[in-house]
Amino acid sequence: MSRDARWSALLELLAQHGRLEVEDAATELDVSAATIRRDLDQLAEQQMLTRTRGGAVAHGVSYELPLRYKTARHASEKQRIGRAAADLVAVGEVVGLTGGTTITEVARALAVRADIAADSTAGMGRPPALTVVTNALNIATELVIRPQIKMVVTGGVARPQSYELTGPLASGVLEEITLDIAVLGVNAIDIERGAYVHHEGEARINRLLAERAQRVVVAADSSKVGKRAFARVCSLGQVDVLVTDTGITAESSARFTDAGVTVIAV
Repeated sequence: MSRDARWSALLELLAQHGRLEVEDAATELDVSAATIRRDLDQLAEQQMLTRTRGGAVAHGVSYELPLRYKTARHASEKQRIGRAAADLVAVGEVVGLTGGTTITEVARALAVRADIAADSTAGMGRPPALTVVTNALNIATELVIRPQIKMVVTGGVARPQSYELTGPLASGVLEEITLDIAVLGVNAIDIERGAYVHHEGEARINRLLAERAQRVVVAADSSKVGKRAFARVCSLGQVDVLVTDTGITAESSARFTDAGVTVIAV
């Protein structure tokens, strides 16, 4: 297992349990205790955790992994979800994208979709094949080099955990536009509670994207279904489609369907 893979695994275990013992982590990852101690020391130097005697604890009460450490989690599922969600976008539409690893896969799928990528006349007196509005710096960086895609980025204050822009500047832009479709990444989605994320500032921007859109798609792997997070984005009544993976249970899928949400499991 590479160092980056170990670090991602350690941070995920820490996010789940709040604290970690060296011996338990060594057994879980099938590496030596010395390797785990060295990994924890290096992560502590980056202020990703707090070292304790015999292990480590998470920073603060609410622990959120930075985006760069989330990429490998459920990677294949997120790629399939990304392609399926991208297929829901029509050529010529204005699409709003939040941040997050799953929505990054949506953006990548849009960029290489044949009917969008093939439009070489965009920008030559013709409208773009697609207009993307996002508050995510990493998504904007990937799509801005695509001449067939008009890239609109909100202002705001950047969060290093997610590369998302939040605050009044981001809100001000979104309040002045309309979207055909918004694709939201969430940390949790539940039948009774709706869609949630960890950070209240991101929840506000995601909520605005949903309010400005004619159609709202939530793209989330099945590990997010039935879970809770800190800040609510929107109620389930505002969601038209849930794109997830086949790990969703038949019961959960049926409940979403009964609530009026189309479920696409890939």
